[in-house]
Amino acid sequence: MATHQPKLEAPAATPATRRRLVGVSTKMYFSAARTASFVSSILTLLATSPSPSPNPLETIDIFIIPDHITLASVARQVSAAPSPADRVLVGAQDCHSALSGAFTGAVSPAVLAEVGCRIVELGHAERRRLFGETDASVAEKAKAVVACGMVPLVCVGEREVGVMGDAAEEVMVQVRSVLAAVPGDAEVVLAYEPVWAIGAAAPAGVEHVCGVVRMVRGSDEVNGRIGLTRIVYGGSAGPGLFRRLAGEVDGLFLGRFAHEPEGFYKTICEVADMG
Repeated sequence: MATHQPKLEAPAATPATRRRLVGVSTKMYFSAARTASFVSSILTLLATSPSPSPNPLETIDIFIIPDHITLASVARQVSAAPSPADRVLVGAQDCHSALSGAFTGAVSPAVLAEVGCRIVELGHAERRRLFGETDASVAEKAKAVVACGMVPLVCVGEREVGVMGDAAEEVMVQVRSVLAAVPGDAEVVLAYEPVWAIGAAAPAGVEHVCGVVRMVRGSDEVNGRIGLTRIVYGGSAGPGLFRRLAGEVDGLFLGRFAHEPEGFYKTICEVADMG
C-alpha cells in the first residue's frame, strides 16, 4: 500500500552557501563543427574577457552538454584549455543504467566517465515523453552515474500549470525516487524544469519557481543532504533571470537562449557577478 506523503510547506528562505553553476545543453541542434566552434569560443571568452573580475571559473561551475558523438572531443578541448578550466564540466545528455552488456545503441556510463564526462543529464521531459522514461528508470541511471564517479543532473518538473503546492508535491515524487537510489553522500544536481515552460516564450513566473524550489529544498530528503544537492532552474531560462531567482536557486540550466557563445557567456557573468 502506498504511503501518504505529508503536504509540503515552504520554509523561510536562507542565504545560498552552495557553489553556483550554470550550463547549457545543445540537444540535437548542433553539427560537430558548430559544437567545436561553440566550445572554443566559450573557452576563449572565459580566458580573455576582462569582465567580470575575478574570472567566473574561480567562483562558479560551468557545464556544457553536447551530443554523444562530440562529447569526447569536447572533453579534449576543455582539458587542453588553461586552468581553471577544470571548473568546466563536460556532460552527456543521457546514459544507460547498465555499465556494459548487450544493449545495442545504448551509451555506457562507464565509457562516458572514461572519456572525460563529469555530469550526466537524466530524465528530461523529452526523454520521458518520447522514450518512455519513468521515475524508476531515471533513478537506476542516476545510481549508475554515481557509481562511475560522475554527477547526475536530474530534470524534474510538473506536467501542467497549477498551484505551487501541488507542483512541489509532483516534483518531490521524482526527487524522492532518485535520492533513494543513490548513496547519501553522493552529489546530485536537480534541474527544476516545469514541463509546461520548456520551449515557451518565457520562463515560469518567479514567485512560482522560488516557491516550488523552496519547498523542495525544505523537504526532509533534500534538507538532509546539505551541501550535496544543488538546484538549478531550466525551462526557457535566459539572460536576466538569475538575478530574479537568486537566493532560491543555485544556478541555471540553459537551452536555446545560450546556443550563441556570447549569450551563454553573458549569463555566466550574470551568475558569477551575483557573488
